[in-house]
This record gives sequence, structure tokens and C-alpha cells, in this order.
Amino acid sequence: MFDMKLQGSANKGAMAAIQNGFHSAQLLHRPQGCVPKAKANGEEFVSKLLDRRWALPNPDTKIHQVMFPPTKVGHRGGPFSYASLLNNTQPSFGDDMMLKDDQNPSFYIVRDDLLHPLVNGNKARKLDGLLPLIEDHSVSDVVTCGGCQSAHAAAVAVSCAERGLKSHLLLRGEQPEILTGYNLISTLYGNVTYVPRSLYANRDKMLKSHADLVAGNSGYVVWFNDILQASFTTQSSSTSDFIQMDANRSAEYHPRKVVIVNEGAGDAVAILGVIRLIHYLSQNHLLGKERALKLVVDAGTGTTAVGLALGALCLGLPWEVTAVMLADTIDGYKQQERRLVSDFKRCFSFHLTDHSLNEVDSGMVNWVQRFHPRKFGNVLEGEVEACQQIAQNTGILVDPVYTLAAWELAAQLSEEEAKGAVKVVMLHTGGTLGIFGLAQRYRSYFRTLKDGI
Repeated sequence: MFDMKLQGSANKGAMAAIQNGFHSAQLLHRPQGCVPKAKANGEEFVSKLLDRRWALPNPDTKIHQVMFPPTKVGHRGGPFSYASLLNNTQPSFGDDMMLKDDQNPSFYIVRDDLLHPLVNGNKARKLDGLLPLIEDHSVSDVVTCGGCQSAHAAAVAVSCAERGLKSHLLLRGEQPEILTGYNLISTLYGNVTYVPRSLYANRDKMLKSHADLVAGNSGYVVWFNDILQASFTTQSSSTSDFIQMDANRSAEYHPRKVVIVNEGAGDAVAILGVIRLIHYLSQNHLLGKERALKLVVDAGTGTTAVGLALGALCLGLPWEVTAVMLADTIDGYKQQERRLVSDFKRCFSFHLTDHSLNEVDSGMVNWVQRFHPRKFGNVLEGEVEACQQIAQNTGILVDPVYTLAAWELAAQLSEEEAKGAVKVVMLHTGGTLGIFGLAQRYRSYFRTLKDGI
């Protein structure tokens, strides 16, 4: 399903980017073709990896604990009862987290859905390391694509607007009769173009053609992957001068510099923000580095799941990452995992000669089917009601397409591990505005919602 190939030749594109003024002021002080060499110590490697500018002021996030009464969790394949839940917004992370007793099932939930009112969850994490690189390269316009209700497109639109950049969003299909959810946010914050599905099928060609139109005759176009490659492999003595010259040019003569970001931002740089999250969560006063955890996440492109697993591996954490597959086959996700790991090592650790990461290609993530597999984007009867139960009893909003799948698995695992030392942690990846779009598509499911469930 995923079309995640690197666009063009990295070396050729990187050189062209530098010649046309795409550069990284942040890395000018480093020797040519060099990144910091890390030792086998995972903490040292991660610290150097994370020593950069970020879009999020800090990696902090809230952690809650969802507790179930006895016999209320449900069983795989059957209906889940969420009518008697308790959300502990100030859970303990002390030694009692590991006690083996007869406590009721519970799981911890990382509330990344609260990061930003519009750019929440894994979208904010994916853009955390990407946006500063775009800013460092004096980009004026960003072109990307997604579905009609793409959370990624909306996140790019909002983030660019907050930074004074123009976003151009190519959305698959036809314009809805009524704009709502992420589609509405994309339209308010960015420049939206609806693309017929037949043209959208060739994403590379579609993106490049539109970027050329945005750039015009005097502008420049580059793929973000080439910017990333240029940042680590090419240095130019004239780039510093270019920055000063470019800053002093009037807007009238300022050429447009257009960068193309892949659908879903499913690239190696998106992993950086997720590793930053893992580094934050592994602090001793939070989840810690010694506790065995089962970390559960829903998987669209699978980028977030791979980032979680890479972060745990680099830090040597005893954390098992389980991703609920939503949009592809297990072979597709394993291929995506291999590609992302390969790209990550090429971009960030090709001087890392003595780290276990070099021996890993895949197999870090436990990819599993959701309880009731279906075509991506489809909602089954009863799932909207389950989301309503969860919202009314915990104040946490999940959606039927993505995060409900992770919630169901976390609930199931918490029942299995209730008397064990392994704790279950769900990453809430956000996507809550998507439920507005679902209300358009599945009107009958929302008409039947009742109070007091």
C-alpha cells in the first residue's frame, strides 16, 4: 500500500539542493561528511542524536492510567465493556508499579493526543525533527499529500502557518460537500488541491509536478530526503554567505524554495521525534529504564512503531513494541520496517561502528492484526459506541479507525498481565479530529448514539 521509495538520486539531488541554496546552517561547524561518532553506550549515542533543534519546545507528555474493574475488560473477539472505567491522571511510577498482586487490570496511556490542539499525537512527533531542518534550509513553500481527511496534511498546514511558511496540500479524491475535521483544518491553514484518484496513484509524479508549478520559473524544488542527505554529506564554504545574502533580499526578488514532504512524513527523520519521546519516557521518575513494558501503538504507515522500537533498542530498554496493523499486510509492514531502519542507519549512524544497531534490519516490532480486520478506513458496527463509552467514562477520546484498535489490544494485554511484572503502555497517537470526518461517512452509526450508555 505504501509508496515510500526515496525520490531521485540522493547524491545528485543533494548537490543540486546545495547549489540552489538549500543548506543547513545548523551543521556548518562540522567537518565535511562527518557526524558525531557514538560509542556502544546507548545513552551517549542517543544524546548526540538528539542534540539538535526541535519543533516542540520540550518532549514532555502526560501519562495517565486506565483501570478496569474485575471481569470488565472483555475477551478477544467479543464485545468490550467500558462502562466502569477509571482514569487515574496522576499515577504512581514507583516500585509499586512492579508489584505482583491481585490488582485489577490496568494500562498506562501516553497522552500525546494532548500535545497540540490541532497537531497532536504522532504527527507532532514526526514533524519534531523535520520542521527545523526545513527552516534551516530557507524553505518558503512545502508540498505534501494525503487523503481527504489526512491528519498529516492538516498537521503540515498548521505547523507551516505557525512558522510563516506556505503549505500546498494535494488531497486524494473529491471535495466533500461540507468541510469538516482535518479537511476543514487543512483548508483553513493551507492551500488545498483535490486530485483525482487516477493521478494520485503516481504520488512522485503528482508531487513533483505541483511543486514545479508552485516554484515557477525562478524557484527551486527539492525532495526533503535530498535536504536530509545534503545536511550530512555536503558542506559548502559559500552557504554561510548565501544565508546572509538571502536574508537581505527583498520579498519582490525572493525566489521560492519548495520542498516536497512524503505522504505521512514516513521517513527516517520522522523517527527522531519518536526516539526523543522514548528518551523522555525512560527517565527514572517516569517509566524508567529497568521495568519490562509492553508498548502498544496503532500502525498506519508504521513509522511511529519503528521509531519506538529503535529508541528502545538504542537505549537498551526492556520494552517490547507491539503495533496493530491497520493499512497493510504483515509482509508490507516488515518491508517498511527494513526500509526505515536502513534509511535511519544511513542518515544518522554510518559512523557508528560498535553499536548493536548496525546488526539490526527488522524484527524489532511485533506486528499484529487488529481484533476485527477490515479494509483500511472502514468502521464496524458498535465501534462508535465503544468510543463513546470510553470518552464518557475516562475523558479520553479515541477514534474507531486508529486508536480504538490500540486501546482494545492494551486492554486485552492488561488483563493477561494483571498479576505479572510486565506493565502495558499505550501510546495515544491522536487523530481525534478524524471522528468528525467519520460522522460524515457513517451517519447512521452516529444517529443511533444514545446518552447513558
